[in-house]
Amino acid sequence: MSSDHPLAQILRAAAAGDPPPADGGWRRLSPWNASVFGIVTFTGHAVLCVPDDVTDIELAGLHPDGFGGAADPRVVTVLAGTDGWIDSLDVLLAARGLGGRPELLVPRPDLTTWPRARRAVGLRSAVETYGVADRDDVLVTIGNGIAGLLELSFEVDLPARGAGLGRRLIADARRLVATDEILLAAVAPGNVASLRATLAAGFTPVAGVQLFHPADHHG
Repeated sequence: MSSDHPLAQILRAAAAGDPPPADGGWRRLSPWNASVFGIVTFTGHAVLCVPDDVTDIELAGLHPDGFGGAADPRVVTVLAGTDGWIDSLDVLLAARGLGGRPELLVPRPDLTTWPRARRAVGLRSAVETYGVADRDDVLVTIGNGIAGLLELSFEVDLPARGAGLGRRLIADARRLVATDEILLAAVAPGNVASLRATLAAGFTPVAGVQLFHPADHHG
């Protein structure tokens, strides 16, 4: 699915090697999702996708500059409120779709009960679940996520880890995406195994991202 959200255009450009200027500035945009908001930080620039009930004066008062201010934990804490939900601060990676036919992945609607699949449904729209035909220990989800762009998540059960399966699954997921579009993946920096697998599958870091929503905006 192609997204016309302004952040999607920024992310596509960043993935192509043309990120926003490292001017220390920030800008606000409307949320891409009615109940999921986000702060996206590039090198020297920040984009805050926040609801209309947060005024420009209030945002400016938080000093969300592009040189680290927007990633200050106190910024997202104020925006989400004490009862809101705040996700981990993730590395946002992107890769161009490869098109064609997956070699490993097949649709697996039976995997929608996995906690990671349920989490994907809570954050993204039109989520589809994939796996490998002859095994029940892996999961890949793809849905319309950050900025409305296609975003994946994946999981490999502990006994199956360490053999490069995650990297193969992620690379195969790129075949589910058209060559004129990008696929996103958000990975916590501390999840070193997943980060290595995502990088090995051809993804490139483009930004940092922290999702959140105040309690009264939870969808």
